[in-house]
Amino acid sequence: MPAVEPAPYVASAAASPVPAGFTDLATIPGLHFRVAYATADNFTGAPLPGYGWPGAWLAAPAAAALARAATALAALDYALVVFDGYRPARASAAMVAWAERVGRTDLLGVYIARRSGHNDGGSVDVGLADLRTGALLDMGSPFDTFDATAHIPNATGDTKKRRAVLGEVMIAQGWEPYSMEWWHFRFEAWQGAARDVPYGASEAPEETIRGEAAK
Repeated sequence: MPAVEPAPYVASAAASPVPAGFTDLATIPGLHFRVAYATADNFTGAPLPGYGWPGAWLAAPAAAALARAATALAALDYALVVFDGYRPARASAAMVAWAERVGRTDLLGVYIARRSGHNDGGSVDVGLADLRTGALLDMGSPFDTFDATAHIPNATGDTKKRRAVLGEVMIAQGWEPYSMEWWHFRFEAWQGAARDVPYGASEAPEETIRGEAAK
């Protein structure tokens, strides 16, 4: 599969207030953004609730670790691309509703979590771009591919190398990979409460949701 050109949307540090203890990833130099959940270009076919603009936040310790990973990757001529960071709980609920509506409940608990680790700002979905051109690099499957091609070991050649480089750099900065999704990493040191603070104008009263986070 050839490299994919960059999508036309970026994060903005000024578009929405950032919750206390969180960092807007747009303030970290060198990161690229492809926040598909703020557009119809995602597996549900519609923008997800809570993504009023294509933002990407993380809990501050996780954001600092991601910045270190981006610096390490830049030394290898890669740019780190952020597909998703903190995810409002209402967006996770919409993913579950989509799976139930279209008869894909087989995805629940494997690729789609009812309570996601993204909801507390401690998980991130990332890929690689060419540092010089900004072109999104082939990782063996698109982000959010729900089949075996997305499993980390299932790649060959350059795509296998890129998955390995991404994993090694992220692990070195305290991130734990998820074997079934090459793009998904959890910051192991972070333990936080799930939230439902939207990006952009609130669609409902903001709230913090207590409970254990899943993938």
